[in-house]
Amino acid sequence: MPEWFEAINWAAIGTKAVTVTAQLVGILIVFFIVRAVGRRFISSGFTKMSAQRNISPGRTKTLEKLASSVFSYILIFIVITLIVGVFEYDVTALIAGAGIVGLAIGFGAQGLVSDIVTGFFILLEKQIDVDEYVTLAGLDGVVEEVGLRTTKLRGFDGTVHYIPNREIGSLSNHSRSNMRALVDIGISYDDNIDEAAKVMQEACDKVKAELGDTITEGPDVLGVQTLGDSEVVLRVLAKTANMEQWGVERLLRKEIKEAFDRNGIEIPFPHQVNMYKGEQHG
Repeated sequence: MPEWFEAINWAAIGTKAVTVTAQLVGILIVFFIVRAVGRRFISSGFTKMSAQRNISPGRTKTLEKLASSVFSYILIFIVITLIVGVFEYDVTALIAGAGIVGLAIGFGAQGLVSDIVTGFFILLEKQIDVDEYVTLAGLDGVVEEVGLRTTKLRGFDGTVHYIPNREIGSLSNHSRSNMRALVDIGISYDDNIDEAAKVMQEACDKVKAELGDTITEGPDVLGVQTLGDSEVVLRVLAKTANMEQWGVERLLRKEIKEAFDRNGIEIPFPHQVNMYKGEQHG
């Protein structure tokens, strides 16, 4: 064997490797334990705070997820510091590249700072909370998490969107007041408008009795909305609890259609007439 190979202190290297491995395993075990305990502590703490201070469930979830996220960032930073400390004698050669790394981080931090500042004001002004239906950056969905860097939005098709806070140029919150259920139903020109409106109102009253507090106002038949090419459109309007408007609209359409069928009122639909030219035999 070469002399340089025999000169290597393999015992010292092996001892160092075992020590470093043991330290890394220990750090990771402590990390997962502390993270689990910390998240449970945060969850129980915010649950108690919500009960004592009468904070809304959505706001409680928002603050809880934010605190959990901040806690995880701090914990990861501490773990990275400890890991670097384990390799402190092995990474000294990387110090020469610290200037380049710092420059790259500086450029990357511009977007990070913008995310944090925007997220801070969103939380401070209570613009959105978890479980609210909102429109962010042109996307509709229900808020699942509001963080200092990103906002997690689940679309109605199940897609989860992670939106950097700096991209939230406009924000529409659809869950801070009663929602509107609007249904337009067409009848034929041959039907009596007053009779159709009476039948529709009876169906609306039935829906109101069935759903109770889900409907906060109405539903009421407003009257003729438009005169179409083949139909007279009547409009029904109701106010509902948050996120209930779609279910109310579906039930209104069902009940009105069944009421029309019972009373012989026609809902016009396109008709197609096919004309065929017969063969001539001479």
